Amino acid sequence: MRLFAYQGSDGNESVGALIKGAADEFVDLCATDAQIPSSLQSIIQDESLLHRANAAMNNPNAVRGKTSSVSFKAPIDKPGKIVCMGLNYADHAKEGGNARPEYPSFFMRGPSSLTSHLGPIVKPRVSDKLDFEAELAFVVGKKARHLTLDNALECVAGYSIFNDGSIRDYQRKTTQWTIGKNFDQTGAFGPWLVTPDELPTGCHGLNIQSRLNGQVMQNANTKDFLWGIAETIVLISECMTLEPGDVVITGTPAGVGYARNPPVFMKAGDICEIEIESIGVLRNTIVDE
Repeated sequence: MRLFAYQGSDGNESVGALIKGAADEFVDLCATDAQIPSSLQSIIQDESLLHRANAAMNNPNAVRGKTSSVSFKAPIDKPGKIVCMGLNYADHAKEGGNARPEYPSFFMRGPSSLTSHLGPIVKPRVSDKLDFEAELAFVVGKKARHLTLDNALECVAGYSIFNDGSIRDYQRKTTQWTIGKNFDQTGAFGPWLVTPDELPTGCHGLNIQSRLNGQVMQNANTKDFLWGIAETIVLISECMTLEPGDVVITGTPAGVGYARNPPVFMKAGDICEIEIESIGVLRNTIVDE
């Protein structure tokens, strides 16, 4: 299933599921089955609710809608944790002047840094160095600690797309990256959550691309991960408990703006798109704070 959180024209929030083969048509799960909550986070952590969602999808009397008539929300708008990886592609590590790392760089984002599909990415008033980063995201559906390569993927509820908008001058003000990665509404997340059964195991071998105003900036493949999804979960879960609704962002490939000559940063009016094969396109317009 491809599940997304949205707000309708009436102001009510709901969860939709895209209809296969339809351009922009979806089933309104909450309107079709009153026992399905309007929180995608609640649905993904309850197997019985996932079964109800699947049944609603196949209900001949399902309530349908058009994605063009709703406002997308981030799939999980208030995650307990947003764990981000850096330097998970060797080519990106190299363009930043780093050797192939022996261990990933990890940092955290807060929920206030998120924005949704078709929502604005906000360029802060204090900087003109807002960079783009195409990344694969996954959402945790089950509590997880000390997982192994054999069982790590069992905790994944689904996969999505992330644009890890980074304020580069602030990122480099300290030895930690956190401050440059947490400006309000700089991390775009969406448009939907794709359940693992619709994708290759661990999302291996998917093309990933960023485009700025239609120009391809990053073009890579998840087979080039230094640490795959299962390995990533093993590393994180040996340190902390992953909980339902937590989001993990898996790093970006080469081609980011700051490493170009001359550098390319996003500005008001720009349109940035991140596309991951078999998942979709995350699209955002840049606005000034």
